Amino acid sequence: MKAEFVYYEKRYLTNSSFQEIKIWKIPESKDKPHGFKYSFVYIINGKRVIGYDNAESKGDHKHYKGTEYPYKFQGLDKLWKDFMHDIERLTEEDYEG
Repeated sequence: MKAEFVYYEKRYLTNSSFQEIKIWKIPESKDKPHGFKYSFVYIINGKRVIGYDNAESKGDHKHYKGTEYPYKFQGLDKLWKDFMHDIERLTEEDYEG
C-alpha cells in the first residue's frame, strides 16, 4: 500500500498567521503503528509556533513555542482537538506585539 493522501487544509487566520494540516494514510510501521503520517502547523510571521507531526524516525511529537515534546497519538479527532486547543491557548499578541 502506498501513502494515500487523506486531507489537506490551509486556513489564514490573520494577515500574518495561518494553520496548515496534512494527513496521509500509510501502512502501519514501528514508528507509525496507527497508520497515519501527519503534519499540523500554526505559523505566525513566517515561524512555526505550534506543530504536531511524526517525521521519519522521530515518532509522534509536538512543537510549542520552540520546544519539542513527546505526543501520545490517540486518534485524529484527539489530535485535531489538541492542536486547536494549543492555538486557542496561544494569543497572537504574544508573537505580534
